[in-house]
Amino acid sequence: MKQRLTIPPQLVVLLVLLTTALPTLATQEQPDEKEKILALERQWCDAYLHADTAFLKRFVVDDFTLTSSQGQISTKADDLKELSTGTTKYEVFENRDMKVRIYGDTAVVTGTTVVKGVTNGKPYSTEVVFTDTLARINGEWRGVAGHVSKPSQ
Repeated sequence: MKQRLTIPPQLVVLLVLLTTALPTLATQEQPDEKEKILALERQWCDAYLHADTAFLKRFVVDDFTLTSSQGQISTKADDLKELSTGTTKYEVFENRDMKVRIYGDTAVVTGTTVVKGVTNGKPYSTEVVFTDTLARINGEWRGVAGHVSKPSQ
């Protein structure tokens, strides 16, 4: 003889409330997390602008890589060396039109970066489109990879 499972009415109500509330709670977290990530992206730009190597050491993971549209790969160590030696000095380093997508503990940020400065004594300015990947590690968002390309004309 089969036994029927009887669910108490209170449990049914609780399950209905949870299934209705959880999607709402998840979407409410997203805007706050997106704003946090956008703020970190702005701090990241400011770190390059002001040669703030302390921020970069904390925020960027040790095995960070940035891939250029020419296929050149630079690392966290490369960036720290460039900033600490003064090889490159920035007058403008700004991300614009940023969009954030979050997938669990991974965030993808896209946008445009405008850069103006002096490298090896020569002035330059450029605009690139970028994709940054951040990961939530031990509860903190960290920069793990980036890619930049010249925008199509």
